Amino acid sequence: MTSRLTNIKGVLLDLSGTLHIDNAVTLRAVEALRLLRDTGIKVRFVTNSTKTSDERLYAKLSKLGFDLSPSEIFTSLSAAKRLVQQRNYRPLLILKDEALEQFTDIRQDAPYNAVIIGLAPSKLDYQHMNSAFTALLGGADLVGIHRAKYYASAEGQLSLGPGGFVAALEYAADKKAELVGKPARAFYELALADMGLLESPENVAMVGDDVLADLGGGAQELGLLCVLVKTGKYREDDESKAKVPLDGIYDTFADFVNAVIS
Repeated sequence: MTSRLTNIKGVLLDLSGTLHIDNAVTLRAVEALRLLRDTGIKVRFVTNSTKTSDERLYAKLSKLGFDLSPSEIFTSLSAAKRLVQQRNYRPLLILKDEALEQFTDIRQDAPYNAVIIGLAPSKLDYQHMNSAFTALLGGADLVGIHRAKYYASAEGQLSLGPGGFVAALEYAADKKAELVGKPARAFYELALADMGLLESPENVAMVGDDVLADLGGGAQELGLLCVLVKTGKYREDDESKAKVPLDGIYDTFADFVNAVIS
């Protein structure tokens, strides 16, 4: 453990790939979270998951045994909805049906003034992508909930993430996407502010399995302590992709916690 990890006041935790993979908890993660909380260190959960609504996500995590409250979870899906409400967007939503539950109170009829795209495997086909392209040509803004290249299944197999589809729409419509999830700086700032640590990000660790989506961009801009775990989508030598040296690399989240409390 580096010296920078000796004065941690807060921890931002990735969920999928770090604490759990689908319906399987990573090694000793439930106990490790409890031990981390016992130290008095503040904890918030930051996730790019767009597979389901926040309500369903909280229910799943609770069922897996994690001790947390809904107010501690910051999702890119909720960040996207906040943006929709702030800008009075009437969006074309390319999301899974379970995630669409979060937008039932949002007007979603044409003409659209925004296209919002997340991980929705059954909808990332030509018909949906072309509808998005048409809306963008008509002046709609492009919002990517995140642009991860891939994600890991419970079996450890990597599958294509939404990043390539966001890039395809950017290229075809000649329009830059606005990203609302990790690693956007504003997304981390929401969680930091909630912890009361917005003014001291150097005392907050961001722990995740994706060296770019979890530990790049805004995490580095803010000066967060960047900690990589070798679970989930991690692949050998991923740490070499980091644009700045990482502050810690551990086999599991539980190993990180053990290092902190020791």
